Amino acid sequence: MGTATQNSPAQRVAAGLAWLRQNATRTVRMTELAREMHMSPSTMHAWFRAATSMSPLQYQKQLRLQEARRILLAEGVGAAAASRRVGYESPAQFSRDYRRFFGAPPMRDVADLRRVTVASG
Repeated sequence: MGTATQNSPAQRVAAGLAWLRQNATRTVRMTELAREMHMSPSTMHAWFRAATSMSPLQYQKQLRLQEARRILLAEGVGAAAASRRVGYESPAQFSRDYRRFFGAPPMRDVADLRRVTVASG
């Protein structure tokens, strides 16, 4: 594979996605992500949105919420603890985002998932 292909915007976006997954639980400045992707912030944002249909911040939020759901299910911790572990500063904001993303508050969602798992297993 040539250098031009390895350095293509699609390759840079893929590298940015991987970098965001590795850094999902910490505060990330978009200028930092753009630097990691070797793009200007505006170019990075445009290419990121074209590749994922969401902004980098939306993507990071989705990663955090999915990890929080995994923690809630696997480790049985409360919503506040899970929210802190995935980088939320406000448990209330976490609960609002979680409800918007999964359609139910964290603990009800987890209880519903456990009921479905037991019923189908």
